[in-house]
Amino acid sequence: MTLSYSYTPDYFSLTDILCTEERISCKVEVTLPRLGFLDLSSESEDLKPGTKLELPLWLAQPLNKVKESIVSVDIPKTYKEGYREILLADACTVVLNKWNPYYYELGMYLRKFNNRDCEMIIDSLLLTFRSRFRLVMDWAQNPVSDPMLNNLLPRLERDLFLTGRKAKEQLNEWLR
Repeated sequence: MTLSYSYTPDYFSLTDILCTEERISCKVEVTLPRLGFLDLSSESEDLKPGTKLELPLWLAQPLNKVKESIVSVDIPKTYKEGYREILLADACTVVLNKWNPYYYELGMYLRKFNNRDCEMIIDSLLLTFRSRFRLVMDWAQNPVSDPMLNNLLPRLERDLFLTGRKAKEQLNEWLR
């Protein structure tokens, strides 16, 4: 199990594949001919500007280019100001897995969008990870920790937890 993440699309990474399947709310900026079937409420053959759709991240990202933006992207609510304030207050009490199982990975993908909140998302991810890291490592070193804890952590923290737990077991074996 490796913990090196490049946060660029990795063809063979299941984490990348599952993370980029997250649906992102988008608004069409230009007329898209013959794609009206994507909007079930539309009877038009074309997608008109202003139409709101939910597209997977892997599709929304290339459509949201800096120069010729075909769609504008609205970041998910778990990365907006209200949720960032919750994390700033006490990130250790939040069950991030319920917000998104790939919370950190998706946040790193969202930084690539030209949205004013993207810089704040990165700062929030860093502060959240710093405040939760010690707690996750304490759980990994404690043999009495809750067995259901593994299911409450987002993917990155779960990988750290399992790596820490394995290192503790290897250390105990070596000491014996």
